[in-house]
Formats: sequence, structure tokens, C-alpha cells
Amino acid sequence: MPSSTVENYLKAIFKLTNEGEVEEGGLAAIGKVAELLEVAPGTATTMMKQLVRLGFADYQPRKGVKLTSEGHSAVMNVLRRHRILELFLVENLNFDWSEVHEEAEVLEHAASDRLIDRIDIMLGLPTRDPHGDPIPDASGVMRRDDSNRLDAHESGHLRLVRVSRTTAEFLDWLSEVGLHPGIRFELISRDRMAGLCRIKIKDQPEELHFGQDVMENLWVVSLEN
Repeated sequence: MPSSTVENYLKAIFKLTNEGEVEEGGLAAIGKVAELLEVAPGTATTMMKQLVRLGFADYQPRKGVKLTSEGHSAVMNVLRRHRILELFLVENLNFDWSEVHEEAEVLEHAASDRLIDRIDIMLGLPTRDPHGDPIPDASGVMRRDDSNRLDAHESGHLRLVRVSRTTAEFLDWLSEVGLHPGIRFELISRDRMAGLCRIKIKDQPEELHFGQDVMENLWVVSLEN
């Protein structure tokens, strides 16, 4: 099993490439990897050489990095563990969805595949975690996610699929205003220049107004296709 540090780098690279934050050739910028992991760029660059030695990454100096097939398999394994553990903590131990990311970060490196498989069966082979992220199956296959960011839409009826920012403060705020995976709402208007939008959740009397920093972390699908 890769070290916890290696696994964290694999998750960071996957997150950037999966969400389209890449350079030419599908490469994730080392600066963005470093920013995501809160380390110095030089530290991240040094780690790239280890990922290459392990066969997990294709690193091109001054250009960026992407996962190899071996790296993709490794990150699917750690994401499976992380997301199943998050769901277990919410559904069986009564944790709030704002609490589980940090707990799962610790547990994912210690839990065996056998334990994760048992928890997966106990949970009924779920396909998404509490934040809406898809859970890879035991063979490392992750269901396709056709959602895109809220800021890709101008108006219309939408369903919130997943939330990509998992800080407790952000998730607590979403809970307060009634936004969670599965909720349906209308995007009434969007002001690109101001970076603001207005939405209306069914059965809630007040509209919600928020900015770009919220929109870019809410992933939705259209209900009008």
C-alpha cells in the first residue's frame, strides 16, 4: 500500500484533472498541487520524482503532471476507502457531513481493503458519499459523473449532485440555507460581471444570493434536458 503522503498527492492530482483544472496535455500544474496540499512548490516538485519512480505519475518539468494507469488504480482505491468511511461515519456513527472529511483522512490510510469491503456491503453498496462524490466499486471503476459547476449555467431548473469543497464552515453554511446533494432548485439569474447568482429552492420563501466562490463548488445537472 502506498504511504499516506503518496496517497494524498495522488488525490490532489486526480482532483485537479477530474475537475478540469489542467494545462495543455491534461497536466495538473505543480503549483496547484502544492496549493491544494498546502506545501511549498519545491516540496511538491521533489515528490513528483517519487511518484514517477513508483510508476504512478507522468511528470514533465515546468509543464505539469498526470496520473498513469497505475496511479489511477491507486487513487481509485484510496478514494473508495475515503468515501465509504465518510458515509459510514454519517449513517452509522451520527457524524455530521461537515465533520467526516478530516476523520476519513486519518482512517483511510489505516483501513484494510477487507474492512472497507465489509463496510461497503453493510451500507448496501452505495454509489455516492455524503458530499455526493461517486464511490469507486471494488474493482476500481467509478460511475460516470455528468454534473458540471453551477457557474456553467445561466438559468434553469437544476439538481445539486455534489459539493467539492468540504471545509466544515462551508458545509455548515450549506446546511443552514438548505443546500445538499439531491436538492432541486431554480437558478433565477446570474450576473457574470459581478460573479453573483440568485436561486430559489422549492418550498422556501426566500431567494438565496451568493457569489463565485460558492458557485464553483456546487456541481449540478439540468432538469430541463
